[in-house]
Amino acid sequence: MAVKNETEDLQSIAVSTPGAKKRTKKSGSEYTAENITVLEGLEPVRVRPGMYIGSTDSRGLHQILWEIIDNSMDEAENGYANTIDVTLNEDGSASVRDNGRGVPVDLHESGKPAVEVIYTTLHAGGKFDDNNYAYSGGLHGVGGSATNALSEWMNVEVCRDGKIYRIEFHSPRFPDGSIKSGLVKTPLTVIGKTKEHGTFVTFKPDRAVFDTVEFSAQEIIKRLREMAFLNPGIKITFVDNRSGDSDPEPYVFYYLGGIVDFVEYLNDGASDPKNKMVYLEGEKDDFKLQLAFQHTSGYFTDNLHSYVNGIHTMDEGTHVTGFRSGFTRAMNDYIKNVNYFRGKENPLTGDDFKEGLTGVLAVKMKNPQFEGQTKAKLGSPVAKTSAESIVYEKLSMYFANPKNKSVAEFIIKKAVDVANTREATRRAVDAERKKNSITGNALIGKFASCSGNNAVLNELFIVEGDSAGGSAKQGRDRRTQAILPLRGKPLNVMKVTRREKIFENEEIRTIVAALGTGIEKSFKIEDLKFHKIIILSDADYDGYHIRTLLLSFFFKMMPELIRQGHVYVGLPPLYKVEKKSKVMYAYDDEELDKVVEEMKQVAGELHIQRYKGLGEMSKDQLWDTTLNPKSRLLMRVTIEDAAEASELIDTLMTEGAEKRKEYIFRHAKFNKVDAFATKYGGKL
Repeated sequence: MAVKNETEDLQSIAVSTPGAKKRTKKSGSEYTAENITVLEGLEPVRVRPGMYIGSTDSRGLHQILWEIIDNSMDEAENGYANTIDVTLNEDGSASVRDNGRGVPVDLHESGKPAVEVIYTTLHAGGKFDDNNYAYSGGLHGVGGSATNALSEWMNVEVCRDGKIYRIEFHSPRFPDGSIKSGLVKTPLTVIGKTKEHGTFVTFKPDRAVFDTVEFSAQEIIKRLREMAFLNPGIKITFVDNRSGDSDPEPYVFYYLGGIVDFVEYLNDGASDPKNKMVYLEGEKDDFKLQLAFQHTSGYFTDNLHSYVNGIHTMDEGTHVTGFRSGFTRAMNDYIKNVNYFRGKENPLTGDDFKEGLTGVLAVKMKNPQFEGQTKAKLGSPVAKTSAESIVYEKLSMYFANPKNKSVAEFIIKKAVDVANTREATRRAVDAERKKNSITGNALIGKFASCSGNNAVLNELFIVEGDSAGGSAKQGRDRRTQAILPLRGKPLNVMKVTRREKIFENEEIRTIVAALGTGIEKSFKIEDLKFHKIIILSDADYDGYHIRTLLLSFFFKMMPELIRQGHVYVGLPPLYKVEKKSKVMYAYDDEELDKVVEEMKQVAGELHIQRYKGLGEMSKDQLWDTTLNPKSRLLMRVTIEDAAEASELIDTLMTEGAEKRKEYIFRHAKFNKVDAFATKYGGKL
């Protein structure tokens, strides 16, 4: 989540369409050859990093790490390596080591060593030749050089032909303020002998480029675990040395069952009855497909993970479209062949069949065409036809086997239940609308709307409890800020056994009514009444739980709100520090130490208050710290944040799950010392 200190005037962000000022030509301007700028070497990457890595926020930061890891994984996927080690170092750099063939070090036709060409020249690499890599997930000659271009420095060591080679790059700043990216600092040199082989890359992201240079260990762990599942028999190790621990616990990912193990991991601990695992694979020309899936009887568990050449396609694409079409065709054919509905019309849709499905779809293809540089969505038309053909053929053969009759019936019965629930829900929603209870009466007594009618300017604060709601209502800007207090914790939509329960839940009904968009298939983003939806919960475990439940709800029921950037998390301070008339706020223990140190320059007695909740704040304090757009801190929620929250809910609230045990073992701090109490004599 990106932290944002808002300083813009609310009025300045109004959409100016009909009354927008027309652009006029500048008088006397000329456009000649002198205006043409040629960017050489790696300069284009630094000038326009978004074109190469998507963004300069946390996603872009991790993208330059993925590019180096992908290079090692390409070696492994094509049979040249079986171990990959990833390390986060204390100085903020990251290292990736593999035991592949080692990057070539002989002279290129340009007169430079091949390793230098690879890391300093765009569109240079070995992935254009099918003889080296049959299938590749990298950026085809952009990844390694892009990482070099956006780093303070990069060192590459190559073990090859009995020798250890080393080359060093850096991005120096010159007296005129300009930065030259990825220049050779130390030419390729032989630094020793070895019997090993492989490539070892270490780089430090440049603070001048990225909004943050702090890698997320959890994001890396998730990525590496996926890679290990997709590449059975390859051992991947991750170590985080940033904590200062002299011997940090390594994460080791090594699986032999491939994507079948992956699905079992995703469904680990599911309390709902599970269907038999289905595994299919097939090949058509140069297109290879693997599919593993398993249905549970639960709701909101359509959990398909899709990959192309080992790259996670978060926004899916043509291969997923083909899978869904082939899957639906095979199911409909089976229903027709066994006369399941006794001659009546089949009421089921493709969406009904996918409810409760957990699956992994992994395809390999040559020259995949992605939409966007970060490869989040596959656009290759051939992937749709090939995936649909393979899935339809293999799944039809699978269901033709009498031994698998129970699998088909499990899916059909679940789909019928979903269809019945969908129709019941539609009738219930229609009835509520007629009574006006889901749009008006449901809001009486707790929701405080704003007077403004411009949705672009309006904000909805979802706050924890009536106490915080009272202060927020008094301290807000009534023109643009609406307050919705929650009376209790929101419903965990991941654990419902009947979909109707969601619409019967008062908290959910009130949120839906306040937003005005409708929900699921009736959702209309153009009807949104508030362009900022801000979750404002206490800075404690209950508050974090409420935040996670709400994010999970939006992710499952209204994902477009998140995709279009309307959902935020408010960051209330944890401490108030006061000396005489000077008041400062701190948001964590580290910031508290800095504030206390700064307050030493002010005369008087020091007073520190730790807020147990937003309800302890006066209306003025709440305005200054969490409501005022000029001073508050907000985090905009991305679809990745919401997906992670949903997965966390699934992990922590599933009894007996191995994922849950692992998470607690890794992250619980049972002996954590209360720094506030020990340093400042405070009490909980």
